Amino acid sequence: MKEVTLKVEGMSCAHCVSAVEKSIGALEGVSDVKVNLDQGLVEVKFDDSIVSVEKIKETIDDQGYDVVS
Repeated sequence: MKEVTLKVEGMSCAHCVSAVEKSIGALEGVSDVKVNLDQGLVEVKFDDSIVSVEKIKETIDDQGYDVVS
């Protein structure tokens, strides 16, 4: 199991948190997602043999938020 913390811009409310957690959580291979709204961080635990960091970033981008790291 791998873990990554991404800096995400554009999240400002509980709906943003829900949208990001739900979309990433739906990806096959993702076991846990935690969003820290105050710090703009998204922590993801995932199986990197099933899903890539790039796919996770793309999913966040598809929700309308910008991954900056």
